[in-house]
Amino acid sequence: MANAFGATSTTDEVLQGCDLSGKRILITGVSAGLGVETARVLAARGAWVVGTARDLAKAEKAAEQIRAQAANGGGVELIECDLASLKSVRACADTLNAIGLPFDVVIGNAGVMACPFGKTEDGFETQFGTNHLGHFVLMNRIAPLIRDRLVMLSSSGHRGGDVNLDDPNFDHTTYTEFGAYARSKTANALFAVEFDRRHQARGVRGVAVHPGGIRTELGRHMTPELIEQISAAAVRSGQDASKMMNSKTVQQGAATTVWAGFVGAAEEVGGRYCEDCHVAEVEDDRSKRYGVRGYAVDPDNAKALWAKSEDMVGERFS
Repeated sequence: MANAFGATSTTDEVLQGCDLSGKRILITGVSAGLGVETARVLAARGAWVVGTARDLAKAEKAAEQIRAQAANGGGVELIECDLASLKSVRACADTLNAIGLPFDVVIGNAGVMACPFGKTEDGFETQFGTNHLGHFVLMNRIAPLIRDRLVMLSSSGHRGGDVNLDDPNFDHTTYTEFGAYARSKTANALFAVEFDRRHQARGVRGVAVHPGGIRTELGRHMTPELIEQISAAAVRSGQDASKMMNSKTVQQGAATTVWAGFVGAAEEVGGRYCEDCHVAEVEDDRSKRYGVRGYAVDPDNAKALWAKSEDMVGERFS
């Protein structure tokens, strides 16, 4: 049953008995971590996975383990896509549209976290530009190919702050690594909300998920200073810092992604934020380390972010 899973459930447990033969899935970021595990478990159940990666050579090595466990016609192919470059994103979308084969589920998994201040090829703050705007353009350009669901990986990090539509690139506000990450993860959740509103009439739903605290390559910029910041925040809120940063295995972390994409009922997960294989409740008490902040699922906030994102990337999406 869809509600029989929780924080410690694994991808294999969530998809036990599921036959995904004939399904086509797009996953961004299949060179490491959650992306590889998500692709592995789907291909093992017969799905054909199209994985995007900035570094195709690295992704090809990761694909070996996916192919080794693929079954019932499942498999994986790779396509280059650098989410920090809209030129690359648009080229990827053009290729997928030219092929014209639909995707049952699209998973926006790729991202960066807590990196030093920088800008993408197009001049956007790195985390907002990569985590949100790159996905925003890619998913909108291939939206006609999506038949069932769009799953966007957000994070509990969204609790660190709302989007700032007046200063998305930190031109006037002080940059902090986790402040920028929080904005980008709130943006991922809001994008799912508005995408859901725009596409549900044709049977396509959007959902955001929080995988949990997992030690993957996403944390490559975690300096001792940043870890100290997290520890201090944990003490203030009465939490265990080690659990905040590293509480799940990769198999447990990717479980909510596959639950939201393939197990949870569409009417249950559509337009919502999920964690630990269930739909999260809105929780605006800043001391709580669970739930979703109201601003991250607010429909008006989602519409405003969509309009701002269109302005920033110079495209309009119906």
